Amino acid sequence: MTDFSATELLAPAGGRSQLEAAVRFGADAVYLAADKFGMRQRAENFTLDDIPSAVAFAHGAGAKVYVTVNTLMSQADIAALPPYLEALDASGADALIVSDLGAFSLARRYAPHMELHVSTQASVMNAEAARTWYDLGASRVVVAREMSVEDIAELRAQAPRELEIEAFVHGAMCMAYSGRCMLSAAMTGRSGNKGFCAQPCRWSYALVEEKRPGAYYPIEEDVRGTYVMNAHDLCMIEHLDDLARAGVNSFKIEGRNKRAFYVATVVHAYRAVMDGTGPASVMSDLHAISHRPYGTGFFYGQPSQRQERDGYDKDYLHAATVTACQQVEEGTWRIQATCHNRFCEGDELEILTPRKPIAAARVQGLTWLAKSQEGDVYPQPVPMANRTMETYAFESRIAMQPGDLLRIRIQQTAEEAVQA
Repeated sequence: MTDFSATELLAPAGGRSQLEAAVRFGADAVYLAADKFGMRQRAENFTLDDIPSAVAFAHGAGAKVYVTVNTLMSQADIAALPPYLEALDASGADALIVSDLGAFSLARRYAPHMELHVSTQASVMNAEAARTWYDLGASRVVVAREMSVEDIAELRAQAPRELEIEAFVHGAMCMAYSGRCMLSAAMTGRSGNKGFCAQPCRWSYALVEEKRPGAYYPIEEDVRGTYVMNAHDLCMIEHLDDLARAGVNSFKIEGRNKRAFYVATVVHAYRAVMDGTGPASVMSDLHAISHRPYGTGFFYGQPSQRQERDGYDKDYLHAATVTACQQVEEGTWRIQATCHNRFCEGDELEILTPRKPIAAARVQGLTWLAKSQEGDVYPQPVPMANRTMETYAFESRIAMQPGDLLRIRIQQTAEEAVQA
């Protein structure tokens, strides 16, 4: 069995709730962005003033924080960087993730207390490039996503031993080389290289006969067109030992546009495997959340694509988040939880708890904790929890912890069973 004790699990934090989920469910480090220069501008992200609080929270739980400053930089961007970098340096964050050479040079000058990690946007694919970045002051390179396991092992053998290697292990794949794509800017005016990608690679396409306008011909046998650039999601949970043997120091999960439920679920699964659980026992968890069909990217050859359609598969919905748990008698607990998706009296909810296997609990005595405008609580027995972000209570044979996530299998509620 591979020892992953020295390998970092790095999770995305697109906002505060994702940050808290990542840390609580076992991430050793998180990467996030302030309000500029990040490759995921559609994410909630953090204001520059919020970064110190985020760092303090993560550090309090023993996790590191890496801040992305990895968009392509114009001259105006470079001019705005010095005070921005100084503020990040003062925040106590551990590292900057940088791709632009000019930004890297300014980071050394204006953020001297932070480590410098070279973004995957820089396409580091060989030991010479890795060595050059190391000589310039980098402590880590995030290798290009086009590398195979064998390529990474060769780079590791020839690069400086002190230089850490980080590689993506899970999440969406970009069809462009190292994410440098012009499609979005050309087709929508939104630059993916500035963090505003409209994902035109996920759209359907068809051939048009030039001499007969309006005559469309599908590239594949699908009248709607074909998704010729629609890459499968990456999932390396069954191959982490290969990456560790190749010399990868940090396993990186993609997903700063994802919600906390997604982050918690993926971190929980990868943490379990890194702690010794067999991958087969957690694959169902990775199918529970929104995902495209999984593949292994470029690690063992050419990546796979989903050409028949875009869209996500998922088996479960995030039903609720536990806010309180109180024992009412031997073997029975009263659970309070915030509703995210509907669930009913008698439904079986699965419980996602940090560093524990998934457990299941039956909802009994479902009650809506209605509040008056004055804040008084009026418990009302109900057959269904369906008010998003309202608090409900129910009894359970299993104790839970505040922050636990409750999920429900799609189309498996008691109400739907009765209707069926």
